[in-house]
Amino acid sequence: MKTILSQLGLNNTNLGSSTGSQWFANGTEISSYTPVNGSLIGTVQTTSNDDYEKVVATAAEAFKKWRLVPAPKRGDIVRQVAEALRENKDALGRLVSYEMGKSLQEGLGEVQEMIDICDFAVGLSRQLYGLTMHSERPMHRMYEQYHPIGIVGIISAFNFPVAVWSWNAALAWVCGDVCVWKPSSKTPLCAIACQNIITKVFEKNNVPEGVSCLVTGNASGDLINNDKRIPLVSFTGSTRIGRHVSKTVAERFGKTILELGGNNAIIVSEHSDLNMVLVGAVFGAVGTAGQRCTSTRRLIVHESVYDKTIETLKNAYGQLKIGNPLDAANHVGPLIDTKAVEDYLKAIEKAKAEGGKIVVEGGVVEGAGYESGCYVKPCIIEAKNEFEIVQEETFAPILYVIKYSTIEEAIDLQNNVPQGLSSSIFTNNLREAELFLSHAGSDCGIANVNIGTSGAEIGGAFGGEKETGGGRESGSDAWKVYMRRQTNTINYGTELPLAQGINFNI
Repeated sequence: MKTILSQLGLNNTNLGSSTGSQWFANGTEISSYTPVNGSLIGTVQTTSNDDYEKVVATAAEAFKKWRLVPAPKRGDIVRQVAEALRENKDALGRLVSYEMGKSLQEGLGEVQEMIDICDFAVGLSRQLYGLTMHSERPMHRMYEQYHPIGIVGIISAFNFPVAVWSWNAALAWVCGDVCVWKPSSKTPLCAIACQNIITKVFEKNNVPEGVSCLVTGNASGDLINNDKRIPLVSFTGSTRIGRHVSKTVAERFGKTILELGGNNAIIVSEHSDLNMVLVGAVFGAVGTAGQRCTSTRRLIVHESVYDKTIETLKNAYGQLKIGNPLDAANHVGPLIDTKAVEDYLKAIEKAKAEGGKIVVEGGVVEGAGYESGCYVKPCIIEAKNEFEIVQEETFAPILYVIKYSTIEEAIDLQNNVPQGLSSSIFTNNLREAELFLSHAGSDCGIANVNIGTSGAEIGGAFGGEKETGGGRESGSDAWKVYMRRQTNTINYGTELPLAQGINFNI
């Protein structure tokens, strides 16, 4: 790991906030420990108030220059960022796996997401289209155009320490915006590594200092939320903190992209292919140790295939290997920290107290190789959708199994939670699939047929409804939120007729 840290520029621990090539380290020290074995990876300096002011002031000046760079030129620089990420994919992927605890394949996959969104952004840089429209007045032309919005504040979570930031940053950069990133204090080294990679590309292209900025420490989040110089804040995290972010930013008439909690369900129809269900449900429930916002929390199974599905899952869970995520033979790595383990254990006890029946026993894994205390067993519990604990999101590998009789009942169960991020149905029945995707179907931002709830691609807009926040990031036309929209009317005639036929003779 020392070689990887050195490759990514992390051998200097006196790093914290940055405007690119310039670093500030006047705050307090925070330490990053790996959940793999509990050892110290490195230390980071948090951003002081004075350092924060320097960062944002530099970003504001950079915006004045960056917005004037032609969008295709900005896109070409982002293309070079993608190339730099390709060169560092293995090292950065290993760091993501080691600092966060997800499997190496998922760590590498996260870096690939960064590369993919950069590629998407390159094409987007030549497609920032507005609309033209016909005016009701003679010799007038109307159209819409999009302008860069300014500084984009990005507050990201530990479970995807680099990918979600890139979803925002790559699009914001080609739109002409500059970014101030506040990563999770649980995974700060991944962020510093990214800043080092980006800075080399930006310096080579004479990009103004401050187009890509970094601030660290939890206090920086509220500084961003309250800062009127930052018109847009993208926040990924819990619904509880998301409420605070939404209220704080709205009070100053700022805009937010909120990617909050998920309580995602897979409906298993009597017409489903159970072999496909097995792959989708198991990966959805135990991938990233259940710490994805799109992780499968609930399995809603038709009564006719319920017992068979339970047995299939029990057999599959019995074959799961738990251990060091850098070992490709293991399926399940650790939770992020011991606090997450406590929440996991409390959720199991609460489910049992509400009447849940344990199908696959959970618990903490102990012994040699598990010294961090962060490894837990994936657990399956028969439950009812109305259980209080089932209505909540627990960031851990706990799967609640629920029985249904009709497709309409299954959809109602799927929708009857406060969150609305991702959803899925496994069925070979066309009517069921179309109903699930119809106005009377899933109320989530993501609705899938014959794939699981996890594994969104960057081409589609990512986000959810209800307590998930309603934001959209990544693909499709999500780019528009990073810009301000303007309607223009041009009179190329010699008279000034008024709209709606109004006469105003002077």
